[in-house]
Amino acid sequence: MSQRSEVGTEVLDRISALLPELEKRAQECEDQRRIPVETIASLDEVGFFKLVQPAQWGGYEVDPVTYYEAVRRIASACGSTGWVSSILGIHNWHLALYPQQAQEEVWGKDPSTRIGSSYAPMGMGEVVDGGYKVNGEWHWSSGCDHADWTFVGGPVFKNGKPVDFVSYLLPRSDYEIRDVWHVSGLKGTGSNTLVIKDAFVPSHRMLSFRAMATGTSPGLEVNTAPVYKMPWGTIHPTVISTPVVGMGYGAYAAHVEAQGKRVRAAYAGEKAKDDPFGKVRIAEAASDIDAAWRQLSGNVQDEYDLILAGKEVPMELRLRARRDQVRASSRSISAIDRLFEAAGARALDSDQPLQRFWRDAHAGRVHAANDAERAYQAFANGEFGIPIGDTMV
Repeated sequence: MSQRSEVGTEVLDRISALLPELEKRAQECEDQRRIPVETIASLDEVGFFKLVQPAQWGGYEVDPVTYYEAVRRIASACGSTGWVSSILGIHNWHLALYPQQAQEEVWGKDPSTRIGSSYAPMGMGEVVDGGYKVNGEWHWSSGCDHADWTFVGGPVFKNGKPVDFVSYLLPRSDYEIRDVWHVSGLKGTGSNTLVIKDAFVPSHRMLSFRAMATGTSPGLEVNTAPVYKMPWGTIHPTVISTPVVGMGYGAYAAHVEAQGKRVRAAYAGEKAKDDPFGKVRIAEAASDIDAAWRQLSGNVQDEYDLILAGKEVPMELRLRARRDQVRASSRSISAIDRLFEAAGARALDSDQPLQRFWRDAHAGRVHAANDAERAYQAFANGEFGIPIGDTMV
């Protein structure tokens, strides 16, 4: 197992010190329907966004488990902040796979420039001289208000036929942000809609998902750190599950603290901490949340260790990572449900963190990367030797 770098440990320590501030801002985050600018500035200051950024741009190129540990801690304080930080932060890893010219355009003047995304194919690009003409409306771009560039996913059409599936990279001047984010969970993520009309994207600002799947991304010629050899099919889904697991830890801590003080009037003034059934729920929830994190981070570590040893990550391990990634989300949400059921009516109050974690975790569950049955089917297909159809592996 690889050792955590000194800089990775330092960033994690600074993030832990930041958590009380994020907790205090959680309601403000919901009220604004986006992450407060002060929070983004704080995450920038502690070095979070540098974790998986290339060294040539001042980044730390840490191991992926350190990155996800940072996300898990952030999400334990505020679900929306954890969700957005996870997504925005990993885009520095994604841009590292693009041609050097694209990286220079984004980071050349300011290496702290952030990139948003919406990878679902809600638009398309058409081959034109020197690049692509891109059109579409991409929903659910979390944290887009804090980014000056964006990735959007979609097919490439040539002569009226799809010939590739790619991510296009566009500057803020090429898209409109439509404010539509009025939701019940993950309220603070500002996951608004991006509208793109006839935007020209030069060839160097396009990256094929096929290139990422086969380890032939052009950015690997310059950015040679092991973290950039990780499979996209593990990196991206884990970005979605890790905040949910972090919410599980946050919900657990909030529940234990509240129950330690709670007196149950309906049961003749019984202290909640003396309720044996409540203790069983606490133990079960703690075990499930820990199991979720151990499997999730353990598979990522196993993949990374193989890369450090100069070996390929086999499909069997990638399928296992995908299986346990969706399982981590499911386990964490079920654990939160168990705690919420035993929390009492006070937990419904809008100023209580448990109900926020409950709403945020269930909102995270509906992301395509948490489609459990599809991931389980892909795993079973692999066990039977049936071709794998899931692109997120």
